[in-house]
Amino acid sequence: MTRTDRRNLRNGLLFAAPYLVGFLLFTLYPLIASLYYSVCQYNVIHAPVYIGFDNYIKLFTKDPLFWKSLYNTLYFTLFSVPLGLAFSIGLAMLLSQKVRAMSVYRTIFFLPTIVPIVASAVLWLWVLNPESGLINGMLRQFFGIDGPGWIADEHWSKPSLIIMSLWGVGGAMVIFLAGLAEVPQSLYEVADLDGAGRWAKFRNVTLPMLTPTILFNLVMGLIGSFQYFTQVYVMTGGRGGPIDSTMFYALYLYRNSFYYLRMGYASAMAWLLFIVILVATVAVLISSKRWVHYHGE
Repeated sequence: MTRTDRRNLRNGLLFAAPYLVGFLLFTLYPLIASLYYSVCQYNVIHAPVYIGFDNYIKLFTKDPLFWKSLYNTLYFTLFSVPLGLAFSIGLAMLLSQKVRAMSVYRTIFFLPTIVPIVASAVLWLWVLNPESGLINGMLRQFFGIDGPGWIADEHWSKPSLIIMSLWGVGGAMVIFLAGLAEVPQSLYEVADLDGAGRWAKFRNVTLPMLTPTILFNLVMGLIGSFQYFTQVYVMTGGRGGPIDSTMFYALYLYRNSFYYLRMGYASAMAWLLFIVILVATVAVLISSKRWVHYHGE
């Protein structure tokens, strides 16, 4: 290497040093440490003691709340992700029309996305209040019926959180708007010549051309739903009630680590969550070869 090459390499490493140090200290080291703690009995106070795969065995054989939290998370994912995709695509289609003041409408629908999560959770606590909430008040006022207990009812708690998750579809909506802008107009013109109606054009032109965007939002939605934590923590006070009906996996992991100081046990849960997310993501990416269409292929 010449002197100039060595100087450029040194300057490049110096510029990259803040990121490299941050990655090593706050990402790589915690990753390796959590993998080690997952095979240890560790409570922060005492030194970790190696116990092999006992934490993993206990999760699968001796902890019914682990299965309950996994079921709650899968239930939420199964309904919230498809509904979120459907709502965001529908909003994007509506907001792609050429009408006056469309930028105002787009801003209105996007605003909930930038509201802090804690603030929106507190707002929804009032909206879903069974006694004085907005939804039950409207049901009594206009239909003369008493609404459900929503978040306070074990049968309605997860549907309540699913409904609340639709509040934040504005981010995916913006991405779908960008995807709609990339659909070639020539395809619509050909469809018009063939006499296709609106539904036929959506099904045969718009939706296939949106599949790359759907893939992206699907993967991001899966990752986010498996790590669902803040909203349910705020709305249930970190307890996951009633009767553990909202004890999501991430919340149960948090309680094991910071409530009960079972750091080794929580580390094992974290690695299992990583494996589940990895498998789900890989499965979606493999299946995408069958249903994702790219323009020009």
